[in-house]
Amino acid sequence: MHEFLTFASEADMIALWGASFLLCAGFALVMERRRARRAQIDGVGWMPWTGLFLICAVIGGGLLAVAIPGIIRG
Repeated sequence: MHEFLTFASEADMIALWGASFLLCAGFALVMERRRARRAQIDGVGWMPWTGLFLICAVIGGGLLAVAIPGIIRG
């Protein structure tokens, strides 16, 4: 993995960042669903999972949209 990161182009690095943001968005989505199905209706919590999901999904999708043309061109 270290050799890949050393010789990776900017498009590859942006794609990795985009994929990591989408992974964080997936985690936030799972946690929001878990909170929605909680047993105690009064135990709401304080983490804004929906907002985190939207922010991470938009950033990750944007980074991947920017990186894919560069990856295709090589």
